[in-house]
Amino acid sequence: MKNFDELPRLRLGVYPTPFYKLEHISAKYGRNIWIKRDDLCGVALGGNKVRKLEYLLADAKAQGCDTVFTTGGAQSNHAMLTAACAARLGMRCILILKDRGVTERKGNLVLDGIYGATVQLMDTDSYDDIYEEMHRMGAELAQKGHRAYYIPVGGSTALGAVGYVNCVREFTVQALAEGIEIGHIVSATGSGGTTAGLLLGAKLFQPGVKVTGLGVDNDPFEKIVPELAAGAAELLDCVFDRTEQDFEMVYNIGEGYAVPNSADTPYIEELARMEGILLDPVYTGKAWSGMLKLLQHGYFGDADNLVFVHTGGAAALFAMDLPQPRCM
Repeated sequence: MKNFDELPRLRLGVYPTPFYKLEHISAKYGRNIWIKRDDLCGVALGGNKVRKLEYLLADAKAQGCDTVFTTGGAQSNHAMLTAACAARLGMRCILILKDRGVTERKGNLVLDGIYGATVQLMDTDSYDDIYEEMHRMGAELAQKGHRAYYIPVGGSTALGAVGYVNCVREFTVQALAEGIEIGHIVSATGSGGTTAGLLLGAKLFQPGVKVTGLGVDNDPFEKIVPELAAGAAELLDCVFDRTEQDFEMVYNIGEGYAVPNSADTPYIEELARMEGILLDPVYTGKAWSGMLKLLQHGYFGDADNLVFVHTGGAAALFAMDLPQPRCM
C-alpha cells in the first residue's frame, strides 16, 4: 500500500477531530456509543467534506486550476465548505445549485455569500444538466485565461474517499489510546464517498468491523459505495476484498431527501439535551435516529463500542425547522 503522504494533500482542517464516548446516551441505551466529531474540523461550521477537499483541491492546484466548480442542493453543506476552502486558497468558486428546497437567503446560502462564492440556482432535477452548464461556463473562462476544476456532487470521487480512509486510521489510533475495540462504524450516506472511505478504511485498519451507511437519499448506494471504495483502493495501491459482512446500507429517508422527518426530531433533541451536540435534520439527524432505532431492534447484535461519525451540517438548523411528531 502506498503511504498516504504520497498523494498530494492540502492541510485545510484541524485534525485529529475529537473522539469520545457519549456517556449519558450510552447509559440510556445500554451500549457504549462513541462519536467521531468531524463537525469540529476547524473550517466554517465543520463537516466531512473538508477531508475530501484536502485531496480534491490539492489535485486542482497541481493541475494549475484557479477556479473550482461544484454543485448540490440549494442548502448543500459540500458546496458551502468548498466555497470556504476555495476562499482560503485564493481560488474562484462557482456553485451551480439545484433550485429546490429552501432557496431563500438562509443557512448555507448566507455562508456561500460570506465566502465570496458565485451562486447560480438552476431549475432542474438532473445533475447532468448542471455538469453540462459547468463545462460550458468553464470553457468561457478558459478563453479568458482561467482553468477550471470540476467537483461532482458531494465531492464523492475515489480521490475524495481517501479522506475517510485516513479518518479511520485516525480514530483507530484514538480508540487504541482509549483502550477499546471498535465493534461497528455508522455514518450518514448522502452521496457515497464518506461511507466508501470508511469501508476501505475499516478493511485496512479495523479488519472484521462492519460499516453501516444510513442512507438519506434513494440512490443505489449498495453499488456506489463499493465502487468508490475500490477506486480509492486503486489510488492507494492496496487490495479491496469485499465480503457481504463488511458493509450494509439501511435507509431512513422519510418523506424525501432534504425533507425533515418528524420521527427523527425526538432523537435530535435528546442528543442535544443529554450531550450538548447538534445534529441537522437532513443528514446526521436521520442517520443518528436510524442508528438508535436499529440498536433498539437488535441490529447490532452483541457488538459494543459503536462509532457514529458526525459529518456536520448544522447550518441546516438555520434554514429549516424541526417538525414535531404528531400526538397520537
